Amino acid sequence: MIDIDSFVGEVHGYDKQGAAYGYTHKLGYHPLLATRAGTDEVLHIRQRKGSANTQRGAQRFVDELIARVRRAGAQGEILLRADSGFWNQKITKRLREKGCRYSIGVRITKPVAAAIEQIDDSAWQTLEDYPESGEAQIAQSTLGEDRLMVRRVRTMDDHQQLFATWQHFAFITNRTEPLGVVEAEHRAHATVELVIRDLIDQALRHFPSGKFNANAAWTVIACLAHNLHRWCDVIGLPDRPPRRARTLRRRLLELPGRLTQHRATLDAAPTRPLALAGRLDRRAGTHPRAPRADLSAPPPASPTTPRPQQNRALHSAQ
Repeated sequence: MIDIDSFVGEVHGYDKQGAAYGYTHKLGYHPLLATRAGTDEVLHIRQRKGSANTQRGAQRFVDELIARVRRAGAQGEILLRADSGFWNQKITKRLREKGCRYSIGVRITKPVAAAIEQIDDSAWQTLEDYPESGEAQIAQSTLGEDRLMVRRVRTMDDHQQLFATWQHFAFITNRTEPLGVVEAEHRAHATVELVIRDLIDQALRHFPSGKFNANAAWTVIACLAHNLHRWCDVIGLPDRPPRRARTLRRRLLELPGRLTQHRATLDAAPTRPLALAGRLDRRAGTHPRAPRADLSAPPPASPTTPRPQQNRALHSAQ
């Protein structure tokens, strides 16, 4: 299973080549991203200008992605999942030609709405695992050569509308599995947002160069670092869920301060972490833009103001 999506990498410099305002109204770039479901590995990424439409270069991106996965040794069936931004007849035709399965969201246009209206009320199946605050049902129809899967949702809590209306979410697919299986697996496409979150929390928090091609290379390096972190985590801690690099970075930055404040309680700790913390503490303390106080030294005593002589004489007389 492969998930593809796009995201906006925000920048703050006005001299960044190719940076522009997109649909989020933020200055940045608009890369395309493909990840492997289940492992969150980045399979392909392509840098684009910030003003690029979601579908710009999507067909070429899919061609490169499928070719890369096949060269890497994938011989079985490939399932590609995407949101409505990648709904394009050229993309679905190319995927069918390559023998791939797909599950792509669609916008509720007039033809899609008409196909939904043709679904009989008895065909809707209630999702039992949906939260009690609402109700969700699924059904299917056809849209051209594809199956049209529809999920309708309405809120049932205290903040619901006076007349609760259904919200429809639809996608097309060429899969032949049962409706419940296909719909549940398509909803799992949202996990690609976690990879985007991790990338933005790490190297893609900023794009260091003013040149577009240099920042494009930076995105590739960022994805390689992300994959290396995932692989090392699986090799070193196979029985634990993967840890986020942002959490690791925060712990590393907070380590010197914690060790300094609790030095007395860490005498039995291993020497290597203490040595690392000491180096980080000294480096942070000497940095010109990040001065730090020596927390190990006792706080200075508050000065006492001497009492005037005339007050002393007055008190002695009294």
